[in-house]
Amino acid sequence: MKINIGRLMKEVEFYGQYGSVSGEGITRPSFSAADYEVRAIFINQLKEMGLQVHVDPIANIWGKLACEREDAATIVIGSHLDTVPNGGKFDGALGVLVAKEIIQTLLENNVLLQHNLEIVSFTAEEPNDFNLSTMGSRALTGKLTYSQLMNTSDSNGRMLHEAVKKAGGDLTKLSEITRENLAAYFELHIEQGKRLERQNLSIGIVDKIVGIYRDQIQVHGEANHSGTTMMVDRIDALTAACEMVLAIENITRSFNTDAVATVGKLDVYPNAANIIPGRVDFTLEIRSSCKEERRAIKDAIYKEFEKISESRKINIISNNILDQEECTFDADIVRYLQETADSLEIPYTTFASMAGHDATHVAGIAKTAMIFVKSIDGKSHSPEELSLAEDIEKAANTLLEAILMADKKL
Repeated sequence: MKINIGRLMKEVEFYGQYGSVSGEGITRPSFSAADYEVRAIFINQLKEMGLQVHVDPIANIWGKLACEREDAATIVIGSHLDTVPNGGKFDGALGVLVAKEIIQTLLENNVLLQHNLEIVSFTAEEPNDFNLSTMGSRALTGKLTYSQLMNTSDSNGRMLHEAVKKAGGDLTKLSEITRENLAAYFELHIEQGKRLERQNLSIGIVDKIVGIYRDQIQVHGEANHSGTTMMVDRIDALTAACEMVLAIENITRSFNTDAVATVGKLDVYPNAANIIPGRVDFTLEIRSSCKEERRAIKDAIYKEFEKISESRKINIISNNILDQEECTFDADIVRYLQETADSLEIPYTTFASMAGHDATHVAGIAKTAMIFVKSIDGKSHSPEELSLAEDIEKAANTLLEAILMADKKL
């Protein structure tokens, strides 16, 4: 029994139309016009398949293929349909569409499971104008509170509860969102990196998600006239910040592991052509699957910051804004994916995801694991995002067989 790869790829192209702008990728953030349109299409498709469909209070979309046992637990497959601005058609949507294709394959082959099998499309996995990413999975697992959600608005003043209601949810019923009796959660996703491509592998099995550490850093120098202040007299916050950013890169590379550190955002004050910058704000992010390594990298970075502060006579103020632990997935679910890949003679590697996903949060309430598909050139969050049909087919068939194995063994 195999999935229909031709049908699946047509669906990927079909969904990729919504929010698409020629040459600029797909912009389909949650609660945008394109998102509402895709939601309606997806719900209709699930109903046409004969699934039991409901939209929960945070507007996650669920479609259930019920088994005959009334007391049966549920296996869930899912991901998300929203995108980043100018993103691609595979990130998130591929996982949801593969889930739909797997259930369609089971229906066509009259396969009856011992568990209920359910699709989920999570709300707002990507960053959005409400500044709450992985919103649907965090709300499901109790990590977002009623008051936090009810008091949230976007940059235009639209309240989140209004946007959720338009999507079919109802935040006033948030207490009813808790799911019980979940046997397992599987999520298929593109890798969004080059590790699989470097090893010439179609799939990777994910046994954990890295921890993420972020500090907001202020570099204080002295603003002054760019023409009248001689080089020897300058206390330039920007040049100091540049030295700090390079130190972050060099120190993290020196560990020679999969750990990464990034400065992706800088704000320069007063940001004028004829004024020496008096202050720079930037965010330091460190990702690693090992807490001790994250701490060691951070300590080495701040030791170098102290040297830069002294040599350049600047002041540094830091504030931690995120210290998210790594998430280790369930050994049984990981093993089912590995054994399935072995039985299908599909080469794979097992590694940690360097990006966060809804699975990070679902792992707190269900046995969870992920499977990655090779990304060509490692590109993601980009119009050039691409995974090949031959790689997707291998990943989807591995996931299908792993679900059948889990249905028998759980």
